[in-house]
Amino acid sequence: MGIEIERKFLLSGDGWRDAVSESERIAQGYLVSAQALHDGTARASVRIRRTGERAWLNIKSAQLGIERAEFEYPVSIADAEQMLAELCDGVVEKIRHHVIVDGTLFEIDEFFGANAGLVVAEVELPSQDAAFPRPSWLGREVSHLPRYYNVNLIAHPYAQWTQDERQAAGESQPC
Repeated sequence: MGIEIERKFLLSGDGWRDAVSESERIAQGYLVSAQALHDGTARASVRIRRTGERAWLNIKSAQLGIERAEFEYPVSIADAEQMLAELCDGVVEKIRHHVIVDGTLFEIDEFFGANAGLVVAEVELPSQDAAFPRPSWLGREVSHLPRYYNVNLIAHPYAQWTQDERQAAGESQPC
């Protein structure tokens, strides 16, 4: 069993853009709905993701927080496309930008469609208490806020968030 330790952050500026080393377009959908996760009737988040000519099935334990069990399996592009089209309640589309700061990879997701305007940085760590760089563009941590989980962005996209929801996370202007 794999363990993923990941922290999510809002961004406080666009200073990261000049440091992008790679970008890839991602489409992902969920085979278990956000409602089932919220109700506790699902014990795992199950998603299908396509990036270019690669696709995989990803399963993560359903608890909130920065540490979760994670399993990942490659699937064919044809299977991924069929699952995205026929088995998912919706699809989240984004460009993932890779930014390396002092040897640490930050994955910055810039969302499209109903989630346009939302930009979130993620960093995977070897342990919960691992130190990592804090570049000036890294804003408030939102790891424990469910609305920032991709599965929830399908059911309640960023375009539908109230001003109060945006301000509760300390947002000012989207990057």
